[in-house]
Amino acid sequence: MNDKRYVARSTTIASRALGEETMVMSAADSTLFTLDEMATVIWESVNGITPIEEIVRNKICTRYAVAPEVALREAEAFVDKLAGHGLLLVSDKPIARPGASPKESR
Repeated sequence: MNDKRYVARSTTIASRALGEETMVMSAADSTLFTLDEMATVIWESVNGITPIEEIVRNKICTRYAVAPEVALREAEAFVDKLAGHGLLLVSDKPIARPGASPKESR
């Protein structure tokens, strides 16, 4: 059984980095989200082919003093919240991006 979670940004959003934060707007309903520094690291790292566990281990735990299990729990809650608003896509398999070359979507 595959317990990995793959995450990709939706194609129906607009985002802009502002310093260490990111503003994200849903094209569906113009809802605006402000992501803090740690959430921005996750946002910039999700690509549909790297499991969230790997992003947390390699990007969050190496930059911030946080226990891996706490970081993963918080990252999953963040991902679930944005997925609930249609800003992120979550799957138990890698997510091919529209227009990605076969090498990129593996």
